[in-house]
Amino acid sequence: MKHEPSYIALLRSGVLGERVKTAKDLLKECRVCPRECGVNRLEDKRGFCRTGALPVVSSFGPHFGEEPPLVGSHGSGTIFITHCNMRCEFCQNYEISQCGQGTELEIRTLGEIMLKLQDRGCHNINFVTPTHVVPQILEALEYAAREGLAIPLVYNSGGYDSVETLRLLDGVFDIYMPDAKYGDDRVAMALSHAPGYTRFMKAALLEMQRQVGDLVIEGGLALRGLIIRHLVLPGDLAGTEKVMRFIAEEISRDAYVNVMAQYRPMWHVLEPGDNPLLRRLRRPITLEEYRYAISCARRAGLHRGFSDLC
Repeated sequence: MKHEPSYIALLRSGVLGERVKTAKDLLKECRVCPRECGVNRLEDKRGFCRTGALPVVSSFGPHFGEEPPLVGSHGSGTIFITHCNMRCEFCQNYEISQCGQGTELEIRTLGEIMLKLQDRGCHNINFVTPTHVVPQILEALEYAAREGLAIPLVYNSGGYDSVETLRLLDGVFDIYMPDAKYGDDRVAMALSHAPGYTRFMKAALLEMQRQVGDLVIEGGLALRGLIIRHLVLPGDLAGTEKVMRFIAEEISRDAYVNVMAQYRPMWHVLEPGDNPLLRRLRRPITLEEYRYAISCARRAGLHRGFSDLC
């Protein structure tokens, strides 16, 4: 039986249109994300995220490198949004997030991309780094849903999200996939220039969990729920034990957590300099460090989304 995405009911009731208007109001003195830059993006002014009234997209297409419940047999319909509301010194996609690789699109064009990905058989529409363009995504979604879009949406963010903005997405996104990057604000500020990261990340994940709950998988595909990503960093700079304890104790012990081992030195980490934290990032993680991260998850009582095979 095919499951209807939550946003279809919001479209029919007119609530989705109301959400679009409310979200666009956030752009007038921008408070879309925790930075609350205050610039008028409706007049194409740019704050920290360097994005004005229209979204910028780097690329889109079926993606087979995401978590298995998103990929299925036809891929996750991934849309890579350009720019970001963080400045991760080790960003693996820095050409897109930091260097601005991409093309500014009209709202309708973004909606048409969603429809194209559905036509290609993708199981979902996966917005990568959507935090700073939530109003634009909602407006494009209203168009796409009227034109027949009917597959789940994935909100794939860095976790530095505003609860006020996330509440506008209640019933819109069936799947949330945030990062839980750090357990320590000092490290978050030094490595990602994100003030108060842990407080905002925790509040965001709690709101996401309230909206969609633990991940529900049917026939190998994610239908609804929360997927949490945690990238293991050299020297335990990510504070894995704190992060796993928070997830287990305040989110759910049945949370689906991808403990990721793919860190590699990139971007500013490779530049010469004396920053002691960046120096610690100039190598991949070791097998022992990954095993430690998995043990932290297990000790916290978590059991979904990661493997003991190291």
